[in-house]
Amino acid sequence: MLGFDMQGKVVVITGASRGIGAAAAREFAHAGASVALLARSEAEIVALAAEIGPKALALRCDVADAAAVEAALVAVQARFGRLDVLINNAGVIEPIARLADAGVEAFSAAIDINLKGVFHGMRAALPLMKAQGSGTIITVSSGAAVNPMEGWGGYCASKAGALMLTRIAHLEEAAHGIRVLGMSPGTVATEMQVKIKASGVNPVSQLDFSVHIPADWPAKCLLWMCGPEADEYLGRDVSLRDEAVRRAVGLT
Repeated sequence: MLGFDMQGKVVVITGASRGIGAAAAREFAHAGASVALLARSEAEIVALAAEIGPKALALRCDVADAAAVEAALVAVQARFGRLDVLINNAGVIEPIARLADAGVEAFSAAIDINLKGVFHGMRAALPLMKAQGSGTIITVSSGAAVNPMEGWGGYCASKAGALMLTRIAHLEEAAHGIRVLGMSPGTVATEMQVKIKASGVNPVSQLDFSVHIPADWPAKCLLWMCGPEADEYLGRDVSLRDEAVRRAVGLT
């Protein structure tokens, strides 16, 4: 994976203001790509774009808003002329509550961001990628997509739905040269884990912060997933808990 070349490629990353998204932006830029940083937190992505340089574009965007996502991707194509990779990374853990206690608005927001946000990204990216005959769409998934966790009803349900979108998009678009896959990173040392720790709910909150992997590990995995070595995972999730995957990415 070392030396993976993204020269001339254009990568869009949602939720790019912090955590995995920000680490991925730096990783792809280092590999030569032009990167578009999408997030609701405008100040953070503007600062990150300034750090990366002229090949970075910051666009304030709420992935829950279909029109905003479509407009952002149109702006990316207008600026860079193409779209090679979409990283559906934006996500929220809230509400951390049992179903009987979960707020309706917070639960709906989790679905709007974690599930509908992925759909909005795919729906906006696919026509652009199909027109050029190639493209990769990666959704940041979770073990919660397949494992029920107490207090994470909205997160688990939305991540399970997003995994099915990955499977369906692969089924529908592989023949058009579009690669679609997901990445399940395991537990990562990000702000989300701080919120989980503070909740005290379910075994994940009891983990010591030192056991969580750094955000640059999934960032490096995302870069690796854009190459042909990851083709065996098309239509499903790559698990960064898998030692074979870690070796392939160069993390061991």
